[in-house]
Amino acid sequence: MAQTFENPNDSIPIGRKLLQLNWLVMLLLCVLASIGIVALYSVAGGSFSPWAERHAMRFIAGMGGLLLIAVIPLTFWLRLAYPSYIVALGLLALVPVIGIEAGGAQRWLGVEAFRFQPSEVMKIALIVMLARYYQWVAKEDVSKPLYVILPALAILVPVALTLQQPDLGTALLFAFVGFGLMFMAGVSYWYFVISGGAIIGAIPLVYSMLHDYQRRRIEVFLNPETDPLGSGYHITQSKIALASGGLTGKGYGQGTQAQLDFLPEKHTDFIFTMIAEEWGFFGSMGVLAVFALLLLTLMGMAVATRNRFGRLLIGGASLSLFVYVFINVAMVTGLVPVVGVPLPLVSYGGTSMTTFLFAFGLAMCGFVHRHRAFRRQDIGALW
Repeated sequence: MAQTFENPNDSIPIGRKLLQLNWLVMLLLCVLASIGIVALYSVAGGSFSPWAERHAMRFIAGMGGLLLIAVIPLTFWLRLAYPSYIVALGLLALVPVIGIEAGGAQRWLGVEAFRFQPSEVMKIALIVMLARYYQWVAKEDVSKPLYVILPALAILVPVALTLQQPDLGTALLFAFVGFGLMFMAGVSYWYFVISGGAIIGAIPLVYSMLHDYQRRRIEVFLNPETDPLGSGYHITQSKIALASGGLTGKGYGQGTQAQLDFLPEKHTDFIFTMIAEEWGFFGSMGVLAVFALLLLTLMGMAVATRNRFGRLLIGGASLSLFVYVFINVAMVTGLVPVVGVPLPLVSYGGTSMTTFLFAFGLAMCGFVHRHRAFRRQDIGALW
């Protein structure tokens, strides 16, 4: 029998909650952050400043936040789900009106001394909102048209707002994670087959609506040699670095493409290329193996979680991790256009790290409360 809302599993002592965390996930997160610190130390020419030290401090602070999020009662996130989505959507809508422009894109709110990207808030809010929605919807209703249209619109609106900034990478993340969660919730695969066919048919229209620089990226992606010193420079130098690393690499701190500054964005988007050049094929595959083990562990956590809300929180973190790793590696190897996606926990960037550790904190919270069951009327009582 399902537990009632009045007798929740949220009353577990904090000490016991900490013991119930999946400590293998915690270890793997530390391993990935350590790889990032080591790589950033090399990128800076053998110095902890300016990137490795900050990366380490941000990770330590982020892990503290992860632990705090993990021990918060699960019903707190249920109550916060819809309000957080509405707030995030409002912030996204404000970006084209009062947003700060930098690097040819208008993605930030705030002032120069303190600014943030509303899209980062939406990354978390979208996962929590969809998990909350499918905790409430009965299993037999998830594939009914009305129950499919509502979450689809909730995904497509932030996708459209993010494309206006323009930020293609984040828009793709919203789409993949959002529709991935719908699939995990049990929505019929026929919706995805039909939608996939419609997307393929709409490619010419979408291409005509892209910004000039986005179309240029696609053209250069298909043939980088057409502009090796301009739009094709990033991917050309990345391929040179990947090939020069060979099986075992040039040695730690000895990557010529990175150390001589031929490789652009070597501490952020192209850090995997730098690792492949210095550590070789075996080293870079070792990094991917850590990501694969983390994903498999998260999948096991999801299977072990009784309630759909917690299961989808874990699923959202897993999908975000997979999409970011896949796009980053595919981007630096020339399999997809360059869209500016960092390698989670390895690339330098406080905003990206904060977002991912928050998502993992929610996943841990769902796992800690994996035996917590909700009745549908209990969900209504949370309003």
